[in-house]
Amino acid sequence: MRRASSLALLGGVILAVGACAEEKRTVAEEKGAVVDLDGIKAPAPASWKEEAPSNKMRFAQFRLPGKDGDAELVIFKGLGGGAKQNVERWKGQFIPPEGKTADDVAKVSDITIGGKKAVRLDISGTYKFKAAPFDPNAKEERKPHYKMVAIYFDGPQDVYQIKLTGPEKVVDGHLKEFDDWIKAFK
Repeated sequence: MRRASSLALLGGVILAVGACAEEKRTVAEEKGAVVDLDGIKAPAPASWKEEAPSNKMRFAQFRLPGKDGDAELVIFKGLGGGAKQNVERWKGQFIPPEGKTADDVAKVSDITIGGKKAVRLDISGTYKFKAAPFDPNAKEERKPHYKMVAIYFDGPQDVYQIKLTGPEKVVDGHLKEFDDWIKAFK
């Protein structure tokens, strides 16, 4: 009888340990790459596909899948200009709907990342995409019904610009997880 009780107890312990390990695997699988901004870190959502930066100006980049195409999240590090200048430049990358100005369709707000101040821009319209945005000879491609959520963050040691850009429906579909990710930086 004592042996049967001991075996039952051992079996229960093995099941509990196995369930705990399964729970840890599930939690780990839900998190993607950890993004580190001068020691302030947050794991990206697992659905975001980390990619090698497509050029040397990019610190990190992710592809965010959607039914209407993919959105792109890019992090730049150490680029010049202050928050106000970058927000104005980002607004200039969009053509607002007819009868509206960029200021009519742009929402600028102050946020915090890891306890430090940052500025966030939310804008939509026709995106004036350029593969090489700082090249005056680069061809512009106009993409209607696009949205950008961009953040200017003066980190502890460096400046960061975080830009989520893509078809409006796709960006809106990822907006909650984007906001949760920003809030998770510690």
